[in-house]
Amino acid sequence: MYERKIPLNLNCGLDLIGEVLYGKWKIRLLWFINEGFQRPSELQRKIPDASRRVLNVQLKELEQHELVTKKIYPVVPPKVEYSLTDFGKTLIPVISALGDWGDKHEERLRSLILKSEGMQADE
Repeated sequence: MYERKIPLNLNCGLDLIGEVLYGKWKIRLLWFINEGFQRPSELQRKIPDASRRVLNVQLKELEQHELVTKKIYPVVPPKVEYSLTDFGKTLIPVISALGDWGDKHEERLRSLILKSEGMQADE
């Protein structure tokens, strides 16, 4: 069983949201589910760089944090769909604002990220 090496720090809203949204693909998963991509295979196609296993782990965590719900249809082969909960829907304006900020500062951010990556490669 997984044992946390660093104790939880839940002293403020930023700590809480960091704990809930920590994971490379969670914000994208929430966004794509909101856009109507609900089946695991659809989400995999939208995020091809992520492995199926990692997506499943992160979807499970989003489900545990009550941001998404998972519906399993009793058919063969099994059909699974994810949807945002009402609680999860409250994050969409926040994610949208972050995306808008990223779009507004796209050139600067890209330049800084590439510069940082270049420096790491030189070391």
